[in-house]
Amino acid sequence: MGKRQSRPWIVSDELWSLIEPLLPEPAPKQVEGRPRVPDRQALCGILFVLHTGIQ
Repeated sequence: MGKRQSRPWIVSDELWSLIEPLLPEPAPKQVEGRPRVPDRQALCGILFVLHTGIQ
């Protein structure tokens, strides 16, 4: 265990290198609309919600 992070929802480079190969490649965009959020940023958002308990 390393030192405690002040923001535990931030995914470290080491952890991301383990997770990234497990994710599928994004499909080509078929329709116009909002640009895709990067996978790492989406994961950090999910972890933030789970850690803080916000709705």
